[in-house]
Amino acid sequence: MLGTPEGVKVVDHPLVQHKLTVMRDVETSTRGFRQLLREIAGLLTYEATRDLELTDVHIRTPVAEMNAKKLAGKKLVFASILRAGNGLLEGMLDLVPSARVAHIGLYRDPETLQPVEYYFKAPDDLSERVVIVVDPMLATANSAVAAITKMKERGAKDIRFVCLLAAPEGIKHFREMHPDVQVVTAAIDDHLNDHGYIVPGLGDAGDRMYGTK
Repeated sequence: MLGTPEGVKVVDHPLVQHKLTVMRDVETSTRGFRQLLREIAGLLTYEATRDLELTDVHIRTPVAEMNAKKLAGKKLVFASILRAGNGLLEGMLDLVPSARVAHIGLYRDPETLQPVEYYFKAPDDLSERVVIVVDPMLATANSAVAAITKMKERGAKDIRFVCLLAAPEGIKHFREMHPDVQVVTAAIDDHLNDHGYIVPGLGDAGDRMYGTK
């Protein structure tokens, strides 16, 4: 894929790229992978929240009174696609601890590669909040598309999607289904293999995070 596709932001900050390289390495431990995912999530969240609206407030510092900036509107919602999304979620909550959290339980059918929903829980007033949906991998994009469709059905209007890695095939499908949702990722890899895994990728993010196979 030449260039960066419309609606996709690749975060090429040196710290992001360094941490991603260590995460890709097959020799990186479960503990190391989990910690790096948490760290990189905060850096990706900086980019995904760059355009949040601010409002003026009057405060008093230890030295003087001043007008300053604070976030406007209701608190953010981080929507984690279970289970691997929780690895990113923890790092995002480190950055924005007051955010509300939604959980979307989806698993990929190994035969069809289509998402199957088994759980959904979210705040009621999604239409009044910025919603950031998170999942480490945008591979086929079937799960991400289903998750965002669900959030829209529940009223969400301002949605962003944050992932660690994306495949060109997944980006194409995602943009076809949700052209209004920006994708923030650390890298766009080469392609998907026959099993729907990103190549070169980093393997199954959930398995590497939790030490399962």
